[in-house]
Amino acid sequence: MDIADWRKQIDEIDRKLVELINQRAKAAHEIGKLKSKAAMPIYEPDRERLVFSNVCKLNHGPLADADLLRVYERLIDVMRQIQKEEIAPDSAADIGATELDSQVDD
Repeated sequence: MDIADWRKQIDEIDRKLVELINQRAKAAHEIGKLKSKAAMPIYEPDRERLVFSNVCKLNHGPLADADLLRVYERLIDVMRQIQKEEIAPDSAADIGATELDSQVDD
């Protein structure tokens, strides 16, 4: 395969990843609703450790576990923000704006 073929394959993989990430976001949103009703905390470190453990068990490379975990840390951060918006939309918007401001400064 040449570069164009590989890029075409990457574009198709990206299409699938976007679909799957949005499915995960939908699930996180629904969990946020349930947490809100049950007055549960958004941040659950035990659950995050379990997710990290699970994805490392599934990982067969070539991506190193540490690199995969960095991707998942960011993914979970975004999913947690979705839940914050479900539980406390006004304060989550303020937090999001503050995070954006700090990223612009970097």
